[in-house]
Amino acid sequence: MPEPGVVRPDDGAEKIEPLFYPSNTLPLDAPMRWLRLGWNDLKRARGQSLAYGIGLVLFLYLVTWLAWGDGNTLALFTLIVAFILAGPVLAFGLYSISRQLEQGRPPQLGICFKESRNHLRNELLFALVMLIVLLIWARAASMVHIFFPSHEEMDAVSWLQFFAVGSAVGAVFAAIVFASSVVSLPMMLDRGTDAITSALTSVNAVLSNKTVMFEWATLIVALSLIGFSTLYLGFIVILPLIGHATWHAYRETVKAPD
Repeated sequence: MPEPGVVRPDDGAEKIEPLFYPSNTLPLDAPMRWLRLGWNDLKRARGQSLAYGIGLVLFLYLVTWLAWGDGNTLALFTLIVAFILAGPVLAFGLYSISRQLEQGRPPQLGICFKESRNHLRNELLFALVMLIVLLIWARAASMVHIFFPSHEEMDAVSWLQFFAVGSAVGAVFAAIVFASSVVSLPMMLDRGTDAITSALTSVNAVLSNKTVMFEWATLIVALSLIGFSTLYLGFIVILPLIGHATWHAYRETVKAPD
């Protein structure tokens, strides 16, 4: 019996893409294995991965400088969260490097940019959705600023309250972005799926493996905190590590096509 929503090639019709692809049931140790595999990719493509990481860190420094130079330290917190939310899109080239390694090809940054252009329409649509989420987050963050005006002197307690409220609001948006992007962008690269199918597949994967995906999200947050604690320098290695690991998360999570 043919699968629902799929027309076999021998039926004389084109294959209809399903609404989303099913996911595998993941073991609890999967996130640590993804990190190990990501670390192996980083070592095998050290130059390309670190160059990519340096580029992202320089961009983060630029964002910080613009906010700091404007004298709005509270906006800096918003911009940093926005950078984290946009991380899956920015790491597209790292997925390409891992894919090249998996296929036995020597990794090249030029191939990353070429493959990005090949999937530009889906990437732009997904990036547009992420932009909308970021704009909503920015509006929500501005509402937090109302309760903590930047022109008033803030003591330590006020700063803690601000970060607590801001982090809680940011966590909601981070959860939305994580659920829709944890495997979607590598899937676009690998299978050429559209943005909606990829995002729905990602959400289904999270819902099907809640505990494992919570572990994976916690590891990403922990690594990000290390990166911030090193004044971004740690991100030179951490961002490529997470990007490569995300590729392996996709490969192990989404079931291979028949």
